[in-house]
Formats: sequence, C-alpha cells, structure tokens
Amino acid sequence: MGHAGMAAAAVRYLRSDRTRTAAPVRPVEALPRPELRCVREGERAPVDQAEFRRVLGSFATGVTVITAPPPSATGQDDPTHGRPVGSRPAEGHPTDGRPTGSPPPDDRPAGFACQSFSSLSLDPPLVVFMVGRTSTTWPRIARAGVFCVNVLGADQGELCRRFAVSGADKFAGVAHDPAPVTGSPRLAGAAAWIDCAIHAVHPGGDHLIVVGRVEALGTADADEASSAPLLFHRGRFGGFTTG
Repeated sequence: MGHAGMAAAAVRYLRSDRTRTAAPVRPVEALPRPELRCVREGERAPVDQAEFRRVLGSFATGVTVITAPPPSATGQDDPTHGRPVGSRPAEGHPTDGRPTGSPPPDDRPAGFACQSFSSLSLDPPLVVFMVGRTSTTWPRIARAGVFCVNVLGADQGELCRRFAVSGADKFAGVAHDPAPVTGSPRLAGAAAWIDCAIHAVHPGGDHLIVVGRVEALGTADADEASSAPLLFHRGRFGGFTTG
C-alpha cells in the first residue's frame, strides 16, 4: 500500500472511531547523546560526506513544515522564562524595550522545514520525521509534546524557505489556525495536515527519529484525495506532473 492509500485508510480509521479520547499531552524528556562510532585521526571515514549528500540528493521528496504551539497554549509556559529568580531579563524579554503586546520569543509557535517525513504505521496510525540534534526548534516541540505536519503545496516554495532559516520570526505574516486536537499551527494553503502527539523518540546518529501518534488529519480540499505537492530534488524545488 502506497503513502496515499495509507493516508486514506487512516482518515477512514479516525472518522469511524468516534469513541477515541485523546491521551493527556506530556512534554518529552531530552535523550542523552548515544555513543557514536568516531573516526580516529588518520582513519578514513567509510563514506565521504559530500558524496553521501550528492547521491542521496537523487531521491526526490515531498516537503513539510513541522509546527508546535507556544508554551502558553500547552500549559508549559514559565513566567520566569527559565531565568534564575532575581536575574536581569535577557534581550527580547518584555521589559527590555520590545514593543508592548509583542509575544516573547519563547512564547511563539515553533516550526521548521522538514523533508525527512514518512508514514510509519496504519494500526495504530503513526508517522515519523527526523530532526538534527543541533536543531534549536526541536527542544520547543519536545516541550510541547505535540506537533502538526503541514504538507506543502506546489506553490509554497517561499513558505518553505521562510521555515528553513534560523533565528527569525518564522510565523510573522503567515496565516494559520490551530489544529483541532493539539492546537499546533495549521498553515493556510497546505496540501494536507496531520495533527499528532509525540509517541516516541529514538536516536539515529546525528539526528533524532520522532514518532508521532496521529490524532486528526485532512487535506486542503475535502473533495479531492490530494493536492499538487511541493517536491525537492538535488537542491531545487519542483512540481509533479502526470505522464
């Protein structure tokens, strides 16, 4: 069964099971860094990293944006923003001269562009994405304990670029509404969305493998099985045409 068939079956499963109740959302604890095989000085790496990237770039993928709600939406907000009591506020804190009414940086939604996404299981419905261990966005998603996968449409290349950068307010000017179960941002215009709670996290070299339990999902147009997706191949965005 292909990804489209699995997604359609998952939709039927969720719609038919009206008695389900969402499990309480709990933040995910950070995993300790595992022991990784090291290449000692003078020892040749088994695969050249540049060649690894070049060859794997031949595999075309879809593109998603993984989002999570701000701490205030999940009950994880901290009025001290992680500062020791009595310490001075850091730059960007409400008392540092930032305009009144602007949310603090750590109380904004989280999101990042992700190509490493796939369906994993039909029963129970599970999906998986991979995120780099150095990601500054992942700890915020882990604390939320939930996320939404936004499958980008063919005309959303610029939106993907916005979420691929680090340090900026990625959601500024981006239309979105809360996903129905977790409240994670559901981006306007996305071809599909999958609302999830974090089910498990596994180490995978310099990445983490994040498994999500699907709580709700849908497509941009209820009358169509899918919309034209955004594709990524050899460092470029592209579209899909039927032959």
